[in-house]
Amino acid sequence: MTMPDTDRAFRALENGDASVRLRAAMAVGTAPDPAFVDKLLERCAVEPEFFVRDMLTWALTRHPSSTTIPRLVEELGSEHAQARSQALHTLSKVGDPRAWPAITRELLTGADDEVARSAWRAAVVLAPEDERPELATVLASQLGRGDRAMRQSLSRALIALGEVILPVLRAAQANPDPGVRVHAIATERLLRDPDAGFEFAIEEAKRIMVLGANGQEE
Repeated sequence: MTMPDTDRAFRALENGDASVRLRAAMAVGTAPDPAFVDKLLERCAVEPEFFVRDMLTWALTRHPSSTTIPRLVEELGSEHAQARSQALHTLSKVGDPRAWPAITRELLTGADDEVARSAWRAAVVLAPEDERPELATVLASQLGRGDRAMRQSLSRALIALGEVILPVLRAAQANPDPGVRVHAIATERLLRDPDAGFEFAIEEAKRIMVLGANGQEE
């Protein structure tokens, strides 16, 4: 693109109309240019509309990973949670394993739920085979965390790692926290039967715990 086109695209990405920003992100992704990468990342950090953020991510994935990955990794150190979350989401879409070392325990277990969820998704995409057992251990430390949506996201991430999660799930089923135990039992159920559904798996896990408690009382 010529410089005036670049300037217009930059202005359009900041337009007050979300549909204009969406079209601008689409245009940038259709004609990728390294000059746009920093602006796309800047918008990812502040864009309020989900569908526009998703298009910004798509536009970034259209650029060479050799250009985007270093900048995305830098964003993981941002003080703004949305910047970190979107950078992680974009790294999961790029899917380049060179970004794996940047997915730290701090990101995977941090207090911000959206950042942690994005880190879980990125980690299971990027982790090398020999790192998956350790990743499973870190993810299992988050069992029982948050609301239903948060727990379902964690179960999905764990299940994506496959059979390697079984030892950590079995260990978690002995955790003194009943919320952790239910979540671990439900996740193993879903690993065995992905079509069971999260709610069904949770209710079944609760029944298993009740039956187990009754058996101990007897």
